[in-house]
Amino acid sequence: MPPTLEGTCKLLPAPAPGSDVFAAVASEYAALADEYGPRNVLVLKRHPTGLESLTEALADADLARADGGPRSPRIESLPEHASKTIEEYDPTLDRLEYEERIELISLVIDGASRSVPDYLERAAAHESFTRDVGQLLLAATRQRLRLDDLDDPHDCLAFLYAMNDRFHAELDDRGYVERADVIPQAVDLLEADADGLRTRVTASFDAILAVEFEEYRQLDRRYLAALTRDAELVCLGERHVSVERTRVEPGSVDEIAAAAGLTVESLEPETVRTTDARPPHQSIVRFLATGEPPEQPTTADSDPRGCARRIRTETAREQVRAVATEIQSLRDRHGWSYDAFAVAAPRIERVPEIRRRLRDAGVPTATIGTPSLAEDPAVNELYAVVTCQCERDRDGDSLERLASATTQGASDPRAASIDRLRARVPDFSPALLADTAGASVRRSLERWIRRTDLKDRIAREEEWVDAREQYEGIRRVLEIADFVEETDLVGPDWQGLRRMLRRTIRYDAPYVHAVETRPPTGGVTVCAIDDLKYDSRNAVFLLDLIDETYPGEQFLTQLFPQAWLRQMTAYPAVTDPSLEAITDTFATVDTADVGDPFETYHAQRSRRQLALGARAAERALYCCSYERGAGGLRRSYDESRYLQLIDATPGLTLADVDASAGVAIHGETNALEALLAQPRGELERVLRKASTGGEADLGETEALFEEIAVVLEEGDVDADLADAVRSQFEFAAGEVVRDD
Repeated sequence: MPPTLEGTCKLLPAPAPGSDVFAAVASEYAALADEYGPRNVLVLKRHPTGLESLTEALADADLARADGGPRSPRIESLPEHASKTIEEYDPTLDRLEYEERIELISLVIDGASRSVPDYLERAAAHESFTRDVGQLLLAATRQRLRLDDLDDPHDCLAFLYAMNDRFHAELDDRGYVERADVIPQAVDLLEADADGLRTRVTASFDAILAVEFEEYRQLDRRYLAALTRDAELVCLGERHVSVERTRVEPGSVDEIAAAAGLTVESLEPETVRTTDARPPHQSIVRFLATGEPPEQPTTADSDPRGCARRIRTETAREQVRAVATEIQSLRDRHGWSYDAFAVAAPRIERVPEIRRRLRDAGVPTATIGTPSLAEDPAVNELYAVVTCQCERDRDGDSLERLASATTQGASDPRAASIDRLRARVPDFSPALLADTAGASVRRSLERWIRRTDLKDRIAREEEWVDAREQYEGIRRVLEIADFVEETDLVGPDWQGLRRMLRRTIRYDAPYVHAVETRPPTGGVTVCAIDDLKYDSRNAVFLLDLIDETYPGEQFLTQLFPQAWLRQMTAYPAVTDPSLEAITDTFATVDTADVGDPFETYHAQRSRRQLALGARAAERALYCCSYERGAGGLRRSYDESRYLQLIDATPGLTLADVDASAGVAIHGETNALEALLAQPRGELERVLRKASTGGEADLGETEALFEEIAVVLEEGDVDADLADAVRSQFEFAAGEVVRDD
């Protein structure tokens, strides 16, 4: 049922700087607060990401009331508000946690009586299969797609939707609600006004400011309609920026708003800075989002505001190292703090590696989230404890025999667990496991944590960011132990906990949980590019700008071939867009340029992602790419087609940056790599000069080698490092040949 909204939708033009967007939100909020009072105005943002920045912007804005009283804006994300609505209806209803969902849906699939399609049986061997299936079912749940409502779906989709329906029937029987099902269930409750719920929920406000309206999907708009039957509604959106909604629903935000019954108004951003302070890359942002070329300067001194910087390296690893070098250089030149920088990856899965390499290069990072449980040392320690406790239950003496054995099978999980605990816990012995074991798996783990000072060890040995994340990992394991003791899905014992932990660790995805990007101690934010939509930093580095990533070669999912997706009308995303839908959704597309509608549509969403990441940069935008293999020994700079398009557009410039020249080396890892590269690099320089008939200054080479020799002989240098440097001389001179 299409929602009917009564109110106004005010739309900003092409993506403006974040400060201008925040100023527009603050202005609209101020008008509503003056009329109804700040506590009677509810601000709803579609996505949780960027909520902190929006809250700060409203708090920092000049919103002093006429009577001098302070404002206290009520700001919530739409999913958070919907969750509170359900709790208002039934306080006893439990939200299913991520780990619990993995276990329950796995049991449902394992017990399926429906025959599994051959394709899915073969696809199950792929590492990403379970994650891809999980993402598909989450999307189907958010859109309330049920098998009985579909006409002749593909066999694979029919099987998966049947499993999803059975899964939700199990949830209903057990009194759970899945996070993806919060908004659909809240819509049903509000529209039915169950037990007077709508009256109770809406009694606390007289007006709603719906922010980020361009991302509100159909069910989101129905939720908004149910909330605002007796309240004023003002929606605030931006043209040419929707990425999430357009994944599942084509059309411009103007069309969506008008079809919902809203009065559409254009809103010019309230610029909070002078022209000279505007981002130098603003024309690039507009070009990526709308396709509009920059205005040509009328005089020789006019600034077209179309310049960004480009970093190109040979490898992905060198790309991150070059970014670290440039961050240190900008700090030296401008005195910017680390939290004035953001580094954006195309996917959340890239965040852990990028963050680790930045820190190796001496750049502190600030992002806090929950990485994959498989990568968490504290979680692995607790899993080893659980494995050993399972063995104790099976055979009370086997751990002593394993601990005293001189040879153990490398693949034996019991032996591996003992080795892990020996390495991490001082004075470990099997007796320690016996002392901490009890009838409750939760309390037993808590005793282990206390007796072995696990949290203190983490605090002493890890950086504060890693410590925060490992504490979160410990909390998740204890919550799983709680669930094991309460549910009938698995046994409330060590075997049941091990089974659930093993499945969760295997299928867990990095950073699927909340990420805090601005903790008090500061640091460079590392995040997925989508998280920058409602954020702004002095400098933003967009990583992996190669054509394989932007727009990419695989759209929507890896679960099915692209040719299949084009025919899957029941897939929970746009798979068969018409030419009219494409051109209505994206101003960057001309009908004559459309080849494959499916590929064109989703490639344009990727282009918008770049535009939103670019607009988060207030002072400097860096577009970073690296060489990629092209088969055999050939490598090429396969830059994103959108970078190439920028390069070819008059008035837009990408200035190449040498992020290594004349910049001090920061970080122990970078220093070691630089030192080890010196001997071979210097000898190669001499040989290149000789091979081209030039003359090399051997005096410089001798001085460099003498300086290295003095450091190795007289400095406080680790013996292994000294041997490594000497080996580089031997390799360079051809005295050592490694037989590969």
